[in-house]
Amino acid sequence: MKSLTSNPIAHTALRASVVASTFLPATAMGAAGPDCPATIDPANSTINQGVDCSKGTSSADSLFGANGVFSQISNILIFLVGAVSVIMLIYGGFRYVISSGNSDQVTAAKNTIIYSIVGIVVAILAYAVVGFVTGSLTASPTS
Repeated sequence: MKSLTSNPIAHTALRASVVASTFLPATAMGAAGPDCPATIDPANSTINQGVDCSKGTSSADSLFGANGVFSQISNILIFLVGAVSVIMLIYGGFRYVISSGNSDQVTAAKNTIIYSIVGIVVAILAYAVVGFVTGSLTASPTS
C-alpha cells in the first residue's frame, strides 16, 4: 500500500485542506451586532434573537438584491472573467507584435485577440443579465 506522502498530488491536496481548515473557524464566527446584548437571558430569548446575534456584520441579508449573496458571487466571477480577458487581449497584442511576419503566429495572435474581445463582451452581457435577473427577483415595494 502506498503512503499518502508518496503521491505528490495527494500530499499537496492534504496540505491545502489543512491550511484551509485553519481559516474556516475564523470566517464562520459571527460578531455581536448592535441589537445583540453582551449576555442573553435564556429564559427570555427566542431562536430569532439567537440567529440575529450569531450573524456576522458583513454577512448578506438576502440571497438576491443589490447586496445579496448571488449578486456578490456573480460580480466576483464576472470581474475575474473580465480581468482574464483584458490580460489575454494584452498578451495577444504582444504576440502579434513579436510575430515577425510569421503567418502561423499572426493567425494565433489574431485568434487570441478575437477570443479575448469575445470574453469581454460576454462578461459585460453577463453583468447586464445578472443585474436584470436579480432586479426582477427582488421584491419591489408597492405604492
